[in-house]
Amino acid sequence: MSELTNSKTENWFASWFDTPYYHILYKERNYREAQLFMDNLTHYLNLPEKAKVLDLACGKGRHAIYLNKLGFDVLGVDLSENSIAEANKNANDSLHFEVHDMREPFEKKFDAIFNLFTSFGYFEHDEDHLKTLVAIKESLSDYGFAVIDFMNVNHVIANLVADEVKHVDGIDFHIQRYVADDHIVKEIEFTHEGESHHFIEKVRAFTLEDFQQLMNEAGIYLLDVFGDYKLKKFHKKDSERLIMIFK
Repeated sequence: MSELTNSKTENWFASWFDTPYYHILYKERNYREAQLFMDNLTHYLNLPEKAKVLDLACGKGRHAIYLNKLGFDVLGVDLSENSIAEANKNANDSLHFEVHDMREPFEKKFDAIFNLFTSFGYFEHDEDHLKTLVAIKESLSDYGFAVIDFMNVNHVIANLVADEVKHVDGIDFHIQRYVADDHIVKEIEFTHEGESHHFIEKVRAFTLEDFQQLMNEAGIYLLDVFGDYKLKKFHKKDSERLIMIFK
């Protein structure tokens, strides 16, 4: 039995993201929308040709690959060794991947650092989230910009689907969602090839105000906030996303 119980949730992401089931469950994500977002983002930031871009928590590298096709020199990093091994199949002279903990800064500097699709807020302790923000700031070039694309927790909590079953590749994923201890929690249970599996996703329910407080502590300047992938204005109640541009 593959199980991630409450006693192990501090590093739930190190286990769940490294399994093939994570990628099966989320295989239907809208990548065309993601590409339009990156088109809009790179245009808004007016990134120069061959700008050095860091895709922080890149997974299997799909977005890093697209950014590279737009003409940028891209490094994709992730804690998941399996994901990086998969991503590395697409590496070239201007596209590289490596295993990296987002709490650690880089010696080299980047013109843009992207942390996309709610890849923040995984740590149990806020000091680790603060470390991550400081690491991002320290890894930016003098003229660089960073982007965190997070969920708008107000909208998510108001529209939370408590119970759901998703049928993907012959697997019935039973999903429960709830809010507990300032986290949005998703429990995922399923059976495959006679084995029962149970995983937990926990993301800190950071509001814009929470981010502003952390950014103040990190010495970060928040430049702009958007509420969707078309870069429309952020509305606390209705926006689906919380997209923050900072340096």
